[in-house]
Amino acid sequence: MELHKESSISCSSAAEGYLIDKMNEIKIFSPATVANVSCGFDVMGFCLDNVGDEMVIRKIDKKGIFITHIEGFDLPYKTELNVAGVSALAMYDTLDVDFGFEIEIYKNIKPGSGIGSSAASAVGSVFGMNELIGRPFDKTQLTEFAIKGEALASKCEHADNLAPALFGGFTLVKSVAPLQVLEIPTPDDLYATIIHPQIEIKTSESRAILPKQVDLSDAITQWANLGSLIHALHTGDYDLIKSSLNDVVVEPHRSKLIPLFDKVKTASIDAGALGAGISGSGPSIFTLSKGQEQAEKIKEVMQNIYTVTDIDFDIHVSKINTEGVKILN
Repeated sequence: MELHKESSISCSSAAEGYLIDKMNEIKIFSPATVANVSCGFDVMGFCLDNVGDEMVIRKIDKKGIFITHIEGFDLPYKTELNVAGVSALAMYDTLDVDFGFEIEIYKNIKPGSGIGSSAASAVGSVFGMNELIGRPFDKTQLTEFAIKGEALASKCEHADNLAPALFGGFTLVKSVAPLQVLEIPTPDDLYATIIHPQIEIKTSESRAILPKQVDLSDAITQWANLGSLIHALHTGDYDLIKSSLNDVVVEPHRSKLIPLFDKVKTASIDAGALGAGISGSGPSIFTLSKGQEQAEKIKEVMQNIYTVTDIDFDIHVSKINTEGVKILN
């Protein structure tokens, strides 16, 4: 697909003057993500490789954004009430075009799972639209559109799930206004193991239980952990990754909402995981490991703990996805 001249979101007619590709339909994979990564609350995230939604975006003659098909979970068809629709509208409103888009959603990430379900929807729609009109927007601009959809689900604008879904790998959101996303290197042998207990914790509800003030000593510890984690990822220092994956601000509060969290975390680290924490707002729990063999071992540990309960669960082992959202056809 030919890449045309650059554009700015501030333009009143972002697509005006662009050669529209002859392709009228695109199928994409929009990946799940892990946000916060223990010490990086609301600013850090990484992308998963084998868990995600599929979406079909189609250019049509009728003006507007229309959600025409949803599979997997019961989500609203009304554009203004659907995360994918809201992000698509944010982008569409900057365009001066005489056509519209249809969106089909094949939802594989359960809403409220803590692995970026809403972010996958928000990212998928704008990524697909952008491809169909010749890619006038860069990844940062697409993230800005997607933030509007994410805000519908979480009741605030943040990009720690959106950025890794679009950029791939590890990302750090330096600021939201103006939006600045930093791409962080991913060590070659880093794997994630994620367990998703089949209970729902809404992002908006999990944010409500967080303290309004943080002790200075805890803030200093958190800053040091985040800084050292960024350094560890840049240098491939797995021991430093292990000592940095510690959250003293958010996890003590949110972990109370997740059954067996402390047991899973302790057992995973004892079995060799580099660290464990809450994925996003929960209830999913993530671990990072050096090597796939170790990640698979952690999967067994998690499975043994939850098998004796009456809680259904899914477990995923994934290499860190450095590509992000991608075209399937």
